[in-house]
Amino acid sequence: MTRLWWVRHGPTHEKAFVGWRDVPADLSDKALIDRVAGYLPADAAIVSSDLSRAVTTADAIGKNRKRLPHHAGLREFNFGLWDGLRFDEVTARDPDLSRRFWEEPGDLAPPDGESWNAVARRVNDAVDDLIRACPDQHLILVAHIGVIMTQIQRAAGCSAYEAMGHHIDNLSVTDMQISDGSWQIGRINHIA
Repeated sequence: MTRLWWVRHGPTHEKAFVGWRDVPADLSDKALIDRVAGYLPADAAIVSSDLSRAVTTADAIGKNRKRLPHHAGLREFNFGLWDGLRFDEVTARDPDLSRRFWEEPGDLAPPDGESWNAVARRVNDAVDDLIRACPDQHLILVAHIGVIMTQIQRAAGCSAYEAMGHHIDNLSVTDMQISDGSWQIGRINHIA
């Protein structure tokens, strides 16, 4: 059995879409970071997306855990031309697409960006590679809200729309496990 411990990176305080744009995380809440680090299994290996907000969060909660190389497959959605725009600007630019992107997650993508299905495939491949590399271990994966939601869909066997209905706070923990090809979901959005 492999147990996955997803941690959403620290807050960015951005008011616009943030996908592949590399913005820093606010890691000033040392007490919360220490609680998260203490909640996670001490013998786990830790890996993060290669975006700095995930890398620095992983460094902050990693303590003496084995650090695996950053993994680009764990990046947030590529929001394409929407990245850096506020929600009202995206709605004004692409009124129909921006509504349907959230209401009908699947193959719809922002201009020059990724769809839900494309991100889910990318993240599934990255997670499968990590599970093969670290079988029967605890893995801490520091990533992004969209990434975590794709894995909630996978582990819970729910629709993309249902997975998107979960609230995932910054520095929250969502855990799941896989054993003999069978996924189980644990706690979602646990605040230590």
